[in-house]
Amino acid sequence: MVATDPPHIRPARGADCQQLAGIYNFYIETSTVTFEEAPLRAEQMADRLDAVLNRGLPWLLAEAHGTVLGYAYAVPWRERSAYRHSVEVSAYVDRRHVGRGVGSALYAALLPKLEALSLHTALAVVPLPNAGSVALYEKLGFVKVAHLKEVGFKLDRWVDVGYWQRRLDYNSEV
Repeated sequence: MVATDPPHIRPARGADCQQLAGIYNFYIETSTVTFEEAPLRAEQMADRLDAVLNRGLPWLLAEAHGTVLGYAYAVPWRERSAYRHSVEVSAYVDRRHVGRGVGSALYAALLPKLEALSLHTALAVVPLPNAGSVALYEKLGFVKVAHLKEVGFKLDRWVDVGYWQRRLDYNSEV
């Protein structure tokens, strides 16, 4: 992908799960941007993909020349029925493509799909510090609504978590 070329955005498929796991495993093994601590196999990623799709929620990926550059998806915020109009969104970008607009492109495609599902609120959970994710979410209109101190422990340190929220714009009544 040339820096000025927008990536191709499409729904993720089972055949993509090896590349999806590879992107995610880098963050599991080297950072606190996810609180998972054990790498995933492609089969485990496929199970997660199926769970999202079976809920009727989108899981998108960005690709160029057959290479997955990143992915974004939504999961239910909580299981209780009153939360059914809210989702948590996440995105992971291949470390070689961070800062090239891949995350923005993914969310530019994901958020309208959530709106089309008449969802009301998108939430993002961000381990802190994480200037890149914070800048991306705030550029997309998310607002910080909470900050939890030292709720995760990974890589021999306590990690704070921030919550960002965005109301989705749709025209239907609940």
